[in-house]
Amino acid sequence: MSTSIIFTGGGSAGHVSGNLVLISKCLAEDWDIHYIGSEQGIERKLLSDYKEEVTYHPIPTGKLRRYFDWKNVTDVFRIMKGIFQSYRLLRNIKPSVIFSKGGFVSVPVVIGAKLNKVPIIIYEPDLNLGLANKISLPFATHLCTNFLDTVTQSASLKAVHVGPLLKEQFKFADKQRGLAFCGFTSVKPVLLIMGGSQGAHSINQMVNNVLAELIDKFQVVHICGEGKVDYHLSMSGYKSYEFITSCELPHLLAMADVVVSRAGSNSMMELLSMQKPMLLIPHTNGGSRSGQLAQAQYFQQIGFAEMLLEKEMTPQSFVRSIMQLYENRSTYKDKMKPYENGRGAHKVMDLIKQVSGKDLTMIKIGKV
Repeated sequence: MSTSIIFTGGGSAGHVSGNLVLISKCLAEDWDIHYIGSEQGIERKLLSDYKEEVTYHPIPTGKLRRYFDWKNVTDVFRIMKGIFQSYRLLRNIKPSVIFSKGGFVSVPVVIGAKLNKVPIIIYEPDLNLGLANKISLPFATHLCTNFLDTVTQSASLKAVHVGPLLKEQFKFADKQRGLAFCGFTSVKPVLLIMGGSQGAHSINQMVNNVLAELIDKFQVVHICGEGKVDYHLSMSGYKSYEFITSCELPHLLAMADVVVSRAGSNSMMELLSMQKPMLLIPHTNGGSRSGQLAQAQYFQQIGFAEMLLEKEMTPQSFVRSIMQLYENRSTYKDKMKPYENGRGAHKVMDLIKQVSGKDLTMIKIGKV
């Protein structure tokens, strides 16, 4: 009989992507996999590719806000309902372990798991603990962290640094495939600009303003965000896309000489794993967005990246920062070389097996 595991996490793609990495590993090891998420959240959409292998359970939930809003009152009742439903689901499924990637949907699941005395592993992708994980930490068995400094900052004996949960595709990234995808050559350096799906307008507009200057030095590939491609903008050596699939993104990163990006933890760790010099333009307003500023500052301090604040971004400063990054790219790469990466998912899987007792079960039946 397969050992059952429940994954949870949602509200943004970043709260789901790491779960997808682990789900792929669990599928290869014959786990009985369930996912508890919101009724209409992005997690349900992203899990659609696994609808035959993963049982999805929607629950009502409320958003966790750090500011006053009348919805905080009504959402309390939705959260309570989500806790009750999670409790009943866990009693029926009887999982050996819960793995939570955070986001507001995870809190009812974690509390329901605690009431059922199920071991809980939570994962914090950002430098600073998010609100959902702060609430969940007292109930958790272990806190896994992406950043080493999060262990110290959390001041919790439950915390263990494991590193990023990277997709397997990054191990097989191919520069030539990236060049072919964009129709670029290997003669001229490549600048990759990732505006992101939210808040991309200011970066996209800046690229439009200075593209002619950038094209003199680079071949430019620009990921603009859904519905944000300017189809009137056409130049030789410039390619723009609304988004890039997870299959093709590693190849585009492999071909890039330097990258401009927001400071989301997933993107930063993917770039670090491939030793790509990066110019980070962090979100700075509210919640996880303010966390991007701390992460960009952290990478800048240890020499992995340069940072440009959006309020200081002008055509001159934008182009100058990119040029300086390219000129000093070898220095950034040298700083990134000692970084140990790519083992995060394996470390978490080892911990999941340990906490769930799956390793012991396998030994008893002679599989190890």
